[in-house]
Amino acid sequence: MSSPILTAHAITKRFGATIALARLDFSIRAGEVVALMGANGAGKSTLVKILSGVQAPDEGRMALGGSEYAPRTPHEARRQGVATVHQSIADTVVPSLSIAENLLLEQLCDRGAPWWTPRAARRARAKSLAARVGLDADLDAPLGSLSLAGQQRVALARALSTRPSLLILDEPTASLSAAEAERLYVLIEALRAEGVAVLLVSHRVADLRRLATRVAIVRDGRIVAERRAPIDFDAALETMIGRPLPSRQSARAAAGETAAPVLSLRGMRLGPQGDAFDLAVREGEIVAVVGPVGAGKSRLAQVIFGAARAGGGTMTLDARAWQPRSPADAIRAGVFLAGEDRWRTSLFPDTVPFASIAGTISFPFLARWRRSGLAPRAREEAAAREAIQAFGIRCAGPGDRLARLSGGNQQKVLLARWHTEPARVLLLDEPFQGVDALARADIASTLRRGSAGRATIVFVSDLDEAHEVADRIVHFDRGSIERTRPAMPLIQTEP
Repeated sequence: MSSPILTAHAITKRFGATIALARLDFSIRAGEVVALMGANGAGKSTLVKILSGVQAPDEGRMALGGSEYAPRTPHEARRQGVATVHQSIADTVVPSLSIAENLLLEQLCDRGAPWWTPRAARRARAKSLAARVGLDADLDAPLGSLSLAGQQRVALARALSTRPSLLILDEPTASLSAAEAERLYVLIEALRAEGVAVLLVSHRVADLRRLATRVAIVRDGRIVAERRAPIDFDAALETMIGRPLPSRQSARAAAGETAAPVLSLRGMRLGPQGDAFDLAVREGEIVAVVGPVGAGKSRLAQVIFGAARAGGGTMTLDARAWQPRSPADAIRAGVFLAGEDRWRTSLFPDTVPFASIAGTISFPFLARWRRSGLAPRAREEAAAREAIQAFGIRCAGPGDRLARLSGGNQQKVLLARWHTEPARVLLLDEPFQGVDALARADIASTLRRGSAGRATIVFVSDLDEAHEVADRIVHFDRGSIERTRPAMPLIQTEP
């Protein structure tokens, strides 16, 4: 085999008393796609930050192309051949600049570049970079006019502009539709053929199954095992968590086909011109609404929750007409929504008093608790402790701030909020987004155990996630239902 492009030996990183990386060894060769698998907090993000020059290791050494590699900044890393596309696009692009300016940002900020380049040459360069990632847009338009997926393509094109020998992709398909993900897969496969090494961090089995030539499993700050394609993902997950997987056999409540629906939609249109559709969800049933980004799933969730208005049709809740005027209306009736972007829709910034676990969980119910004569502070603490135990939230206690928790534990707190009071309809928009395989399994198991007594609708883009949690799958696109089918009773994670 060829020599590794990059090697990292005995890399150690500490944050106070916490050891994030513990003498970790890693290497990657030209043309490999190596996927990092590990639970939240295992050390994946810290390793990526060290490789990309965001952080420096406390101990250990690295080599790139046979020479010492110790970047002090991301710019140094890119100049030496390591480019990173981070999960948070806000860390990578400048929305106020044009698409062309964002594509050429590396060149424009490079002190070693010529002080003046003809406009025609800049336009040709920007057009070439856009074409590389299949971006067809007005390059003079502000970057903010693009969708999140379009902005991600710009970030990827700019990373490729440096002709990297190692490309690091952190959750590259998290905001992509199936068609957009497929385009990314094809591009990564082309990069492999050119000899580019790709380090992939993704929670999606579909990404790993399609792309990974090797999986490196991170646990407790070390790479504890490696597996080559074809990859047995169940075995990899057991290695990742350090114990056998729980049974994935369905433990869902059996929803009788003849039972009256809890929630019923008839002739529903999300917009005035949209196709009408019907949907009914029964007590104890978990229905997954699956579709690409932009299909209308989130808008459907918002209509049911009273945060948006439908273009037509009727809804009933327990056989009574249902038209919530606001989310507060919905919450009073037991219709709860955990939104897609947890920080934008549901969680509080760290500067807000309610930004603790206890405050986050109790906030929607404080007025109700006061009216019932319960002491909010005592009820708040009790609800938080129950949630920590029921959802397996890793924290020091109810007073922990949300910003200090991992993504998986933040998501568990948000789901725990809507299990604090009985729900008649529970709406979960992308509940597995940004959480590792272990947290995803925990969340799915908790949803199945608690499904009795309510109707549950899960809105997801990933079909694997739908099969993991649902009784029935509804395929949704262009604002309407395309088809419905039962979910598989057992998750198939092997190729």
